[in-house]
Amino acid sequence: MAEGGAAWLCGSPGLGDWNQTSFTWCFQNTVIAWIPCAYLWICFPFYYLYLEHHSRGYIRMSHLFKTKMALGFILMLLCFSHLFYTLWEINQGILQAPAFFISPAVLGITMILAVFLTHCERLKGVQSSGILLIYWLLLSLATVVTISSKIQQVLERGFLEDPFRQVTSYIYFVLLLAEVVLFFLTDHPPLFSKAIDDSNPCPELGASFLSKITFWWFSGLVWKGYRQPLQTDDLWLLTKENSSEEIVSHLEREWKKYCTRIQQSTESIKYKEDQRSGAGLAKTEETRVLLQPEQSQSEPLLKAFWSMFGAHFLLGTLSLVVCDVFLFSVPKILSLFLAFMTDQEAPSWKGYFYAVSLFLLACLQTLFEQRYMYVCLVLGMRLKTAVTGLVYRKILVMSNAARKTATVGEIVNLVCVDVQRIMDLIIYFNGTWLAPIRIIICFVFLWELLGPFALTAIAVFFLLLPLNFVITKKRSHFQAKVSLKRLAAFLSLEELDPNNMSTVPPEHLQNHITVRNGTFSWCRGSSPCLKRINLTVPQGCLLAVVGQVGAGKSSLLSALLGELQKVDGDVAIKAKVAYVPQQDWLENASVEENITFGEELDERWYNRVIDACALQPDLESFPAGSKSEIGEKGINISGGQKQRVSLARAVYKKAAVYLLDDPLSAVDAQVGQHIFEHIIGPNGLLKDKTRVLVTHAINFLPQVDNIVLMVDGEIAETGSYQELLQRKGAFADFLHSYNNAEEKEGCELQAAGSANDMASRNSASQGKFCRPSVTRDGAKAINQERRAASAPKDKGRLTEGEKTQNSRVHISIYLDYLRATEPPFCLYIVFLFICQQAASFCRGYWLSLWADDPVNNRTQQHTELRVGVFGVLGVLQAIGKFGSTAAILLGGVIASRKLFRQLLVNVARSPMTFFERTPVGNLLNRFSKETDAVDSIIPDKLKSLLGFLFNLLEIYIVVIVATPIATVAIVPLTMLYAVFQNFYVATSCQLRRLEAASRSPIYSHISETFQGSSVIRAYKEQQRFILRNNSRVDENQRICFPGVIADRWLATNLEFLGNGIVLCAALFAVISRTHLSPGTVGFSISYALQVTGILNWMVRSWTEIENNIVSVERMREYSKTPKEAPWTLESNSPHQAWPTDGAIEFRNYGLRYRPNLELALKNINIKINGKEKIGIAGRTGAGKSTLALGLLRLVEAAEGEILIDGVNIAQIGLHDLRTKITIVPQDPVLFAGSLRMNLDPLHKYSDEAIWTALELIQLKNFVLDLPDQLNHECSERGENLSVGQKQLVCLARALLRKAQILVLDEATAAMDLETDLQIQSAIKTQFKEWTVLTIAHRINTILDYDRILVLDEGQIAEFGTPEKLIAKKGLFYKLVEESGLV
Repeated sequence: MAEGGAAWLCGSPGLGDWNQTSFTWCFQNTVIAWIPCAYLWICFPFYYLYLEHHSRGYIRMSHLFKTKMALGFILMLLCFSHLFYTLWEINQGILQAPAFFISPAVLGITMILAVFLTHCERLKGVQSSGILLIYWLLLSLATVVTISSKIQQVLERGFLEDPFRQVTSYIYFVLLLAEVVLFFLTDHPPLFSKAIDDSNPCPELGASFLSKITFWWFSGLVWKGYRQPLQTDDLWLLTKENSSEEIVSHLEREWKKYCTRIQQSTESIKYKEDQRSGAGLAKTEETRVLLQPEQSQSEPLLKAFWSMFGAHFLLGTLSLVVCDVFLFSVPKILSLFLAFMTDQEAPSWKGYFYAVSLFLLACLQTLFEQRYMYVCLVLGMRLKTAVTGLVYRKILVMSNAARKTATVGEIVNLVCVDVQRIMDLIIYFNGTWLAPIRIIICFVFLWELLGPFALTAIAVFFLLLPLNFVITKKRSHFQAKVSLKRLAAFLSLEELDPNNMSTVPPEHLQNHITVRNGTFSWCRGSSPCLKRINLTVPQGCLLAVVGQVGAGKSSLLSALLGELQKVDGDVAIKAKVAYVPQQDWLENASVEENITFGEELDERWYNRVIDACALQPDLESFPAGSKSEIGEKGINISGGQKQRVSLARAVYKKAAVYLLDDPLSAVDAQVGQHIFEHIIGPNGLLKDKTRVLVTHAINFLPQVDNIVLMVDGEIAETGSYQELLQRKGAFADFLHSYNNAEEKEGCELQAAGSANDMASRNSASQGKFCRPSVTRDGAKAINQERRAASAPKDKGRLTEGEKTQNSRVHISIYLDYLRATEPPFCLYIVFLFICQQAASFCRGYWLSLWADDPVNNRTQQHTELRVGVFGVLGVLQAIGKFGSTAAILLGGVIASRKLFRQLLVNVARSPMTFFERTPVGNLLNRFSKETDAVDSIIPDKLKSLLGFLFNLLEIYIVVIVATPIATVAIVPLTMLYAVFQNFYVATSCQLRRLEAASRSPIYSHISETFQGSSVIRAYKEQQRFILRNNSRVDENQRICFPGVIADRWLATNLEFLGNGIVLCAALFAVISRTHLSPGTVGFSISYALQVTGILNWMVRSWTEIENNIVSVERMREYSKTPKEAPWTLESNSPHQAWPTDGAIEFRNYGLRYRPNLELALKNINIKINGKEKIGIAGRTGAGKSTLALGLLRLVEAAEGEILIDGVNIAQIGLHDLRTKITIVPQDPVLFAGSLRMNLDPLHKYSDEAIWTALELIQLKNFVLDLPDQLNHECSERGENLSVGQKQLVCLARALLRKAQILVLDEATAAMDLETDLQIQSAIKTQFKEWTVLTIAHRINTILDYDRILVLDEGQIAEFGTPEKLIAKKGLFYKLVEESGLV
């Protein structure tokens, strides 16, 4: 029937015979000519819809466009001219077959469609068309067949037989080639396109279609990276579709949509369960989570991912399916080619056709495979952007309960390690369903070759399938599943309820703050921490909140901010709020940026705020004034400076409501008086604002408008100072306990006097405000490098950004990795690979001997022996493969553990200056992402490299022995691949370094935000911080994108190179087929395929290793940074019982923080007797904490020495020294974990000892009231405890440790006076056998100490008993007087 149709269409016997020397006229003018037309018409509806929905602006009519259109019209006219000429012939009585006018008509109409699409592409901003380029290429290939036939016809019959068609066909062919060339070019960028406005747009946007699919547009950056080290400025800006702004908001919407559906379903289940049980009680958070099926946690996240990225993923999958079609077509073409070589009668064009087809199919396979990888990796990039943004937004809304379950380290792991696992799943997921199809196809091919004997191979495969499945599942899918579940669990954590607090417009609320019948808890389901709260604060009122430690003062402010779970009642705040937390939170930014906090700089107001906060003298001492950088967590400034910067931030905000949580605890009395008078008090900058002040400073209470006394989470009394005194209730008892405490110390407290007396005293002390010392306090001095020879742009700079190397990875880094793996183990790994490859070689050699055995009566002799040996060799090869793989993975684990331990030791042994200058993101980066690369990527790539290397060596040995002449091809080919790798790796390695460095700011920002989320929420600055996070993520992705393209560029070019070598071998075989045997041809082709494939993967594996060995380089960076003194000194180790007395002597002691700074302490000469209690006093910045740092050798002495019990501490190991001294720092340090772990980190003490310590420091009752008591989980930094409670926990920890020397650095600053005095009483009794050094701003804390050391500007001002110093009326007397004590 087909032949009949062809005969009618062409007027000939049919389409022709496949074995003839050329195609028939009918076949050329129908099948071949119509294939391009069919392609374009099939693509047209889909492509047109795509253009309608993806407009990039229009392109003006360029010369290129006009030429394309002109040629298109001419080609169209030529097609129709053939149609009209055929009609004219029929009119003249010359009969022609229908194909003579049907084919030109089809071509002409299709040409009209092509011209129309060219015009549409210009209007939609398409600079280079892939659809039309493929059409013109297919059309030109079809025309080549026709033209070659016509040329042959002219040569045989002459030119005059059909001159019109001959001439027009040649013109048509020339114009068609010109059109093809034009479509390889790129048009102008579209007008009004956002990409044009970018200062450094991605070249991909303006690249031609051919350049895009081959990634050749990236070659410019590779060449630039080869000539000089790349910098971030050399890279292109991120396109909008890959930006955080575009991606994260989309995923957030999808995530919330699916979460809402799951929540509604869960609530329905919960309601039914309650109905069945008849209980209406609310279930706990844990019960609600358990109601969800195991897969439901990750199900909404998967659905959100799919709805966002599913369409792109399916397009990538389609590319992979097409790639597989070409993959399995190559061996079929190769078998046809080999069959052609054995058939000497076959026409030569078949050989060339097969050779070119082999090349084209291999190239198409490469293009589709790399397109699939490109799509998957770009999807992975977008997924990483989306997840990072989603996790960051989650941090900003996490509830207190959720914060207990997550730490900064775990969150960083989510956005670097777990996201990477999911990104890997995108690439390898399709293998789960494509693998069975591939296996079936392979079995079909095997059956065609071997027949029933293929069943043996199939049986072996199914025996090994379970093992392969288990290994694959554990290595990839299982990891990804765990990562996905972890990520979904984090994103599903409890969020703050927006109904916890409402901000009401001014017209709807009379008072600025209103709380009605408020009951609050720290998290859903826990017992209330605040009960029956009724509070109204009118506009302009100054309200003081007082009470003992743990009474609920800070919790009250948290409730007003919506940070606590509202169980009952209503909370409303009118207008904008500013908040000063008790534990300060500052950004790693300049002083000015911390104070303005996103607001525009108003210099006049800024200067007023600076003066009011007593910061001007500090700024004058800073190297760059307000532009000086504050380190992370304010590490380089004193506690008082941190508190004042935090206060200045709030004041600068010009809010209507101020919530101040004990802002005066970290400053001395004089500075506190100044701040109260100039900011908080009746005449301060905030006099017209509503202020809620939590304080332990009783002397300021007469000046406030109202006072709230908190007792056990309830408001005990409310009223003015005089009203509360007259009631003689709980507040009067509170003041009475204060008076009694003062009387016990022999001091007269005048707080019970009139408000006028207190005001007069305050105004008197106001005039005594003096400039704070320039010297840094403790480990917290600002960088004073006035004399440092630094560039002006670095003036005031503290932290150091990531440093990136600029050359190839040094050989020493590889040696470091091998040493970490252990050299003997490395040799063992190489030995196993040699054994495996030797077994492979023997197996192949034995098979060749078997093949040469003579065949008699269709059987061979010694078959059983041959089969047995072959099987044994196969088993040995499998054992060697398994052993070598297991060994190299085990070696990777050994190396990773050792490198991780070295990194940890190097960081832990670094001095204080290292942590001041190194952002925490740099450390998190190395402990997470870089460690993961060393853990998993390097061993895997090393396994691949060694496998390919030994495989290549085997092939080279076999080929050289069998055909020595092949050496002529092997050596240049290997050198060519080596040169290619050397050219590429300079760029890829530098991109890897830049990408690694760009991750650190993201992790630093996540850490900073996690710790300061309550402040960010209070100031309503979430959007600004989200934009900042977006910017840092986009900067990282800006570097990731060239890295993705670099891998694809290398793979594409290497495979094209290999395909070209195979093509040359095939063409050479066709040309010389009369002189070559089929076996030699098969050997040549298979050799070319094997060697080029192995060289390709070797180069790629080696490049991956060099790129990822950068992780080892970065982990080893900190081995070269300065370290502290030796941990132990065997030659000079003190006696085990040292120190026995705890006597301390400073001899001409001096200390500076860095070589180019002034002395922070100088001429310190004092003797402290054993078991003596020494109080250390002085102004803010006098050097009090610095003295403690010197004692612990956190900063080494610049001059002089310190002796403890006669032993020079500089001559012993740091471990021997620090284990004998216990310090309770000004900022209490707690870790995420149980309360017991925080009290006894090394598990040395019994529960009985711990309870005794808690009782002594007045914390036992609080812990008993906790649901889990000692197992109570503390969140990171102990955020679910008040600052006062954290200080008590640190004191209990010190009490348990029982070191001979105890240093208390403002350890009771956040406690009320009564608790403070109880603690001091416990110290006198429980620490009576210890030497105690107490640094205090609160003078009454140290009035009963044996002696007082007064420091001023880093020198000893006074030293003696309290009585003598008061009688002397010097600096200590002034401090006592300023504290309200006479």
